[in-house]
Amino acid sequence: MLVETSAHGSDLPARPRVSGGRVHDDAPDTASNFVRLAELPHGPERDALRDELTRAWLPMAHRIAGRFRNRGESLEDLRQVAALGLVKAIDRYEPGRGAFESYAVPTITGEIKRHFRDRMWALRVPRRVQELRNKVRIARRELTESGSGATASVADIAAHTGLTEDEVNAGLEALESYSTLSLDAEMSASEDGFSLADTIGGVEEAYDVVIDREAAKEGLRRLPERERTILYMRFFEDMTQSRIADQLGISQMHVSRLISRCCAKVRAEVLDQDARPQRRGGGRSG
Repeated sequence: MLVETSAHGSDLPARPRVSGGRVHDDAPDTASNFVRLAELPHGPERDALRDELTRAWLPMAHRIAGRFRNRGESLEDLRQVAALGLVKAIDRYEPGRGAFESYAVPTITGEIKRHFRDRMWALRVPRRVQELRNKVRIARRELTESGSGATASVADIAAHTGLTEDEVNAGLEALESYSTLSLDAEMSASEDGFSLADTIGGVEEAYDVVIDREAAKEGLRRLPERERTILYMRFFEDMTQSRIADQLGISQMHVSRLISRCCAKVRAEVLDQDARPQRRGGGRSG
């Protein structure tokens, strides 16, 4: 019987070549070991056999990991993920339900794909959109190989994949979500280059107005109705103090005093409210 020795030193019988089927050199014949593993109770002997099976099939896991190289993840990390998938396959495999390789390959492949789906996206997008991205990416590659990729439009990709144009656009947008660009990235190679952050708007002064209005809202509600009316006429209807005085039948000087007094009262309440947390935090301890 042929015997092949793994890189880790375990001797396992080589899988005989089967005509009509594709058998890889890294697929050892371990059927009897899996039957024995299923019969052994949990303990040191079972753990040792499980480790031996893992070492024997690890080259196959590494081969599968190699299919996913150059996709933004290091080969070493991919091999670690594939090894995890291999261990899961060994633990879940039931002898008598087909060859271990037929069960392990999709298990390991699925583990690697989940790794890409869950860990490698810079922005979290729904799984359906990720699948659209993959279809669009493959379609663009196939169209490029056929000579029409450079000018392939959304309609071309839709016709090639059987997707709608809206689905193609969603997939194209997802292509940009796989990796992100730092806000500090320079957008120009010249000496006057600017960063991406420099292109994203600026300070919005209206925000301060919104904050001030929200802070003063409670104080304004507590003012007497006449004072609220005067402030509304002055600051929201832009009426002069003289016109307000005429409408209310009071002097312009009195309107001026009321406005000043109301504003000072509301301002004091806002400042007092802002200072309260600090006073509570700085209070004397027991």
